[in-house]
Amino acid sequence: MFGSKKIIVTLIIGLLLSGIALYVVFRNIPLSELVNYLKSVNYWWAIPTSVIIWISFIFRVVRWQLLLSPFKKTDFWSAHHPLMIGFMLNSILPGRVGELARPAILYKKEGVPFSKVLATVGAERVFDVVVLLASFVLVLMTVKISPELDMKFGDYHLNKATLEHIGIRTLQFSIVLIAGIVLVSVKQTQRFIRQVVLAFPRVLFFASNAFKEKFREKFCVRLVHIFDNFSAGFDLLKSPSKVAFCLGLSFLVWGAGGASYYVFSLGCPGINLSFLEIYAVMVILCFFISLPSAPGYWGLWEAGGVFALLIFGVPKNEAAGFTLAGHVVQMFPVIMIGLVSAIITGVSVVQVAYTGGEDQPAEEKV
Repeated sequence: MFGSKKIIVTLIIGLLLSGIALYVVFRNIPLSELVNYLKSVNYWWAIPTSVIIWISFIFRVVRWQLLLSPFKKTDFWSAHHPLMIGFMLNSILPGRVGELARPAILYKKEGVPFSKVLATVGAERVFDVVVLLASFVLVLMTVKISPELDMKFGDYHLNKATLEHIGIRTLQFSIVLIAGIVLVSVKQTQRFIRQVVLAFPRVLFFASNAFKEKFREKFCVRLVHIFDNFSAGFDLLKSPSKVAFCLGLSFLVWGAGGASYYVFSLGCPGINLSFLEIYAVMVILCFFISLPSAPGYWGLWEAGGVFALLIFGVPKNEAAGFTLAGHVVQMFPVIMIGLVSAIITGVSVVQVAYTGGEDQPAEEKV
């Protein structure tokens, strides 16, 4: 009962945040003009767009299968369903709970340790960030962004300086993340961390020997077990050929993503941009939605999209209409495929998402 109430409250908060965010973006755009533009869109283009979106997720599934391969050989559908459910939950609930749902579902269905799978989800993000950073550098080198272009969105000012600031912060985060993964993957570092964790009870000089031993067994040994599983999740990164394959799949993921934006733009009046320009819009939008936002990125997605389209001279009304319609078209197939996967798996995915790994076996808990 508590879990259901928590989910309902989260959904209500999420809807309120999304509503406020959309109001902030569209308050200066006449509603009648926005509605007229949305009516003028040829939504038949949403069909091939949805197919391309699913193809991009097929590349994600293959990449995840490869990341899981060192400790679990999964068939396509066993990886497809948890991945789509995870992205579906990220689209409708705050807090990116889908990142926890994936390992939780795979544990329930395949018995793979939660911490191992969680590490592969982290590795996926590394590959995505690397590709987006490379694309971002290309955008900054080829696209001229006027210093005078400035959009206010709540407490944010969306401009060239903000975009560069986000890029630098993402680069710094990526360097720290990659360095951490490299360190965790080194056997000497793993051995050192295990020794430190297991020796921690000695710091409790005020406690009895019996308490120290109990603390070591109940906490330290289990923590080491989780750490071993987590570090094992990065085993594939030790193979240069597999890393290169994952990187290639990541470029295909984002290339297909750009293609989905471009195909949908063909049915939108006033959006006469090349594929590379549309791809640049997607990259800029992705960097802006890395900021804290409402569930499904509603509001900040539209603000980032409008800002990016203004760079290429698209009028504000057309930019707002295209971004809003494109957001719905991008989200709809992900949510629908995720719901179908949820029905097929028969897992109470929202409950799993909010319990995280609480129903893991004892040796997985701390």
